[in-house]
Amino acid sequence: MIPEIKKILYATDLSESALHAFGYAVSLSSRYQAGLTVLHVLEELSTSVQMQVKSIIGHEKWLQAMDEISRTATAKIQARLEKLCGDMRTRADQCTFAKPEIVIAHGHPVQTILEQSTRRNSDLIVMGTHGFGTFKDTWMGSTARRVLHRSRIPVLTIRLPD
Repeated sequence: MIPEIKKILYATDLSESALHAFGYAVSLSSRYQAGLTVLHVLEELSTSVQMQVKSIIGHEKWLQAMDEISRTATAKIQARLEKLCGDMRTRADQCTFAKPEIVIAHGHPVQTILEQSTRRNSDLIVMGTHGFGTFKDTWMGSTARRVLHRSRIPVLTIRLPD
């Protein structure tokens, strides 16, 4: 049986390695005419930290700050998509992938990525990875590693080229 790729979930932390993986997600989406969801997870602060910040700046300003962070992340993703599409147009006649859905979620990154992949019936998760320190050639980033180990669907991890 040859699996069909109809829905791709691209998880990004907006890092350089995630940006590199974005090209792969868009390429796969274009090649397979698959839907693409771009997911950025804003990690929740602990309840005690949230309460401390809210007591200093107030609940209304807290909500405004969270809204601004979401808008900024969405704008960064859209700008990257436009740049990538522009780069693709220089090599081809058109960007053939459908406009992706952009999702900004709050929660634990690994759990949220897995939940979103299930909720959206994704066939593939694409994400960047990077190693740290002495073990960078042996270990991948902890989020990518945990998603890879816990996911029930294939996960494509992309490392930054040297």
